[in-house]
Amino acid sequence: MLPLLAIVGRPNVGKSTLVNRLSGERAAIVHDEPGVTRDRLYREAEWNGRRFRVVDTGGILFDEEGFLPLIREQALLALQEAQVALLVVDGMEGVTPADQELANWLRTHAGIPVLVGVNKCESAQLGLAQAAPFWQLGLGEPLPFSAIHGNGVAEILERVLPYFPETEAEDGGEEIAIAIVGRPNVGKSSLLNRLVGQERAIVSPTAGTTRDAIDTLISWHGQAFRLIDTAGIRRKNRIEYGVEFFSINRAFKAIARADVVLLVLDATETISEQDQRLAGRIVNEGRGCIIVVNKWDLVEKDSYTIYEHTQVVRERLSFLEWAPIVFVSAKTGQRVTNVLEQVKTVVECHRRRVSTAVINEVLQEALNWLTPPTNRQGKQGKIYYGTQVSSQPPTIALFVNDPALFRENYRRFLEKQFRSQLDFTGTPLRFLWRGKTERQARRQNP
Repeated sequence: MLPLLAIVGRPNVGKSTLVNRLSGERAAIVHDEPGVTRDRLYREAEWNGRRFRVVDTGGILFDEEGFLPLIREQALLALQEAQVALLVVDGMEGVTPADQELANWLRTHAGIPVLVGVNKCESAQLGLAQAAPFWQLGLGEPLPFSAIHGNGVAEILERVLPYFPETEAEDGGEEIAIAIVGRPNVGKSSLLNRLVGQERAIVSPTAGTTRDAIDTLISWHGQAFRLIDTAGIRRKNRIEYGVEFFSINRAFKAIARADVVLLVLDATETISEQDQRLAGRIVNEGRGCIIVVNKWDLVEKDSYTIYEHTQVVRERLSFLEWAPIVFVSAKTGQRVTNVLEQVKTVVECHRRRVSTAVINEVLQEALNWLTPPTNRQGKQGKIYYGTQVSSQPPTIALFVNDPALFRENYRRFLEKQFRSQLDFTGTPLRFLWRGKTERQARRQNP
């Protein structure tokens, strides 16, 4: 595992802006509102050929209201993982009682070296004067910098790197990225925490607790997984511009960069139109998918219950008929390990490549079962051959005399034949219908 730098500070001092600067991407949400970041957000960074991770934490205050105790708990977990911490303070505002209280808390609880970074020092000439008052925090020399403009960041990293171990752990093979999506309060963060085995994300009965897409690296049976928890996604007409708007954009981006998406449903609630729209987004992005029905422990059961629920899910999410369904309880841990087992199967199918010879064997068998249709003018559809042109998702090009002759029902028949003959569990299967003359087809596939 790469070494870790923990970024801590009170709300709205620019921690997330610094994380975005270090990682070179706008990963953390930056908004003019205190307390936007609540969970621990991990990103990779590199400086002078050294790779490391940086973790953004929620703004730390010492009131006991709302999420504040949970945010402190998350920050403490980040400090326990890190080799060094950077306390970010606001050079425009100067030393505040909250900074003093946080510095005292870090001296007692951090257990690792703590550097002081004085943000919002936009002028190199005035930076040292802005930073000087922060000597009184008792954590050593305050380092002026500007997260927005980047000046002073290199000097901070030069002070950070000596605290990292010289050798880096080797990567454990190709990662599998898993996005966890669903409507608010279906148990996404609880599922993440159960998979990780610790309180990785803040879990609360209040809908909308998670605001960023949170990455967590875990290893299971020698396989590395990147788990991405996301904000609950609601209908667009219920979303105001601001933090929630950006959170949902992050969730959609998480779907796009995932290998597999866990679509989390609440077993105690009916499947909504918004669940269907989420499922459609997954299909459009071409991601692998597993339907995770959570809160299964709250459902009264008999010997038919699971079959009845499965039928309802299949009917309401008919365009995900290829996605496996796992009934779990994130609260009790029931069947949660089955999720990772299914993920490995789905990823293998999502990345699968099938030889042209096998594609055409399946195609020929399908044609023997059901010949292509004929239009009203008596022209019959012909399929010359097929070949897989890409994976993730598997995409098969079919070369035919006229794509318009193949209506939706015949296309669905062909997809079912390919799925029954070849294992494409949990992945969309795309077909590209290409019109060619028979002479052109023979020339390309003699």
